[in-house]
Amino acid sequence: MSLDARIQELVAHAYAHAPTMRRIMDEAGVTPSDVQSADDLTRIPVTPKDRLVEFQQADPPFGGFLTVDPQTLPRIYISPGPIFDPQPPREDSDLQLAPLRAAGIGPGDRVLNTFMYHLTPAGLLLDEAARALGATVIPSGPGNTELQIMLINAVRANAYIGTPSFLGIILDKFEEMGFQPADFPIRKALFSAEPYFPAQRARFEAGLGIATVSAYGTADLGFLAYTRPGEEGFRVMETVYLELVDRESGQRVEDGTAGEVVVTTFNRGYPLIRFGTGDLAVFLPEGADRVLRLVGRVGDAIKVRGMFLHPNQIMAAMARLPQAKNAQAVITHVDGRDHVRVRVELAEGASDAGIDDAVRALIQGVARLRVDEVEVVPPGVIDPGQRMVRDERVWN
Repeated sequence: MSLDARIQELVAHAYAHAPTMRRIMDEAGVTPSDVQSADDLTRIPVTPKDRLVEFQQADPPFGGFLTVDPQTLPRIYISPGPIFDPQPPREDSDLQLAPLRAAGIGPGDRVLNTFMYHLTPAGLLLDEAARALGATVIPSGPGNTELQIMLINAVRANAYIGTPSFLGIILDKFEEMGFQPADFPIRKALFSAEPYFPAQRARFEAGLGIATVSAYGTADLGFLAYTRPGEEGFRVMETVYLELVDRESGQRVEDGTAGEVVVTTFNRGYPLIRFGTGDLAVFLPEGADRVLRLVGRVGDAIKVRGMFLHPNQIMAAMARLPQAKNAQAVITHVDGRDHVRVRVELAEGASDAGIDDAVRALIQGVARLRVDEVEVVPPGVIDPGQRMVRDERVWN
């Protein structure tokens, strides 16, 4: 089936079976017959990710986008917001394996999967994908660095799934424990959930000979694009139609111009059409293909170590800390890792006793994110009109 035919069929299906998608189109004066091709998708407004919370509150729990019987759902995940992410059975499940195939993962591999296995989808979905390709999975999850090294050495794991920063942490500990880098058995790696920086790539590929692939995706949509060893940029998955658009107009930008990543998924059970991810990217022409390069974020939420940190989460945490007047999270990248510094301005007359531990615990509780540093600042340093979550990382 051609791309235009797939788009036409998807829009008609969503209009007939997803009440919220029908309402979005009706309010825009668009009917399924108006969308006969991929180019016609621009008639449908972009739905920002933040609106999913609004839709789900109005029509719980899935916001009127689910088109299958909820009783058939294998799993339901949750993202910050909260946003409930249904996982309906997919007709294109084999196509979802493309990033792992690019990483060379298959029969005989022993894969250390360091993504979380609860609440968010990465751990379980990548576990299933690796096993579908014939690999053996070690479901280690995040943290416990020394245990990870014990597992790697004991079972001779040769493949890794997780964030690039955590592989760097494992390698640091590996060397700290007296092992030689040349003895590190990992030879294949699939990264996701955070940027993969050139310095990391040089260490893993040139320094250790690990073949690395980076996959870009979201909890709502699954994988959207992936790299291939030895190449720059992301190739878009066949399971989605991806546009880069001007955030104000919703119209597509020219190649080479940064635009918001807007995705239409061919997942008929949960057909999100022109879904705004909040990520910024550019398309770079490369022969017959177009290569996607991620350049940052738009909107208020910032992705840190694979988790979104939203101003509402900072506000919720600080509401439980009466001695705090203002707070701000500053995200930087230090020694190949995301660094979270929370600046706190105390209320007049308040003591800073115990503030460090309290802030760390509260942010961890609401955002599932570790704080690296708490800084108490003088009055007036934090401008309440500034962004509550500031991303000061340099994107390469």
